[in-house]
Amino acid sequence: MPHSNISAKTRKRAKTLRRDLTRAEREMWDLLRDFRPRGARFRRETPIGPYIADFAWLSARIIVEVDGDSHETESGRHHDQRRDRFLREQGFIVLRFDNTDVINSADAISIQLEAELAPFLDKEPAL
Repeated sequence: MPHSNISAKTRKRAKTLRRDLTRAEREMWDLLRDFRPRGARFRRETPIGPYIADFAWLSARIIVEVDGDSHETESGRHHDQRRDRFLREQGFIVLRFDNTDVINSADAISIQLEAELAPFLDKEPAL
């Protein structure tokens, strides 16, 4: 009997995605890890229901997505809307960032992350 509602296929896909991060995902991972001393505990490529979140801070119910070209198509946008609706129904906040912005404007992305994550972060870094 499985211990959760995550299918074996989704778990296997998440493991593959963790191994094969895109450049933008690697950059975002570096940005998100900077928040770790203040309590942010993001996980990479985390299955949530039938979907896989690029980055998820489960206890704070925050998902960060890094979107490439496939998200700019009609079907990609429709899929993202369904996915975001499901995740919001599960109590998650979904933050989306474009690949190009993450790669070319890391400082701006970091400032935006700080603003979005501030209510969930510790005031002082853990020692």
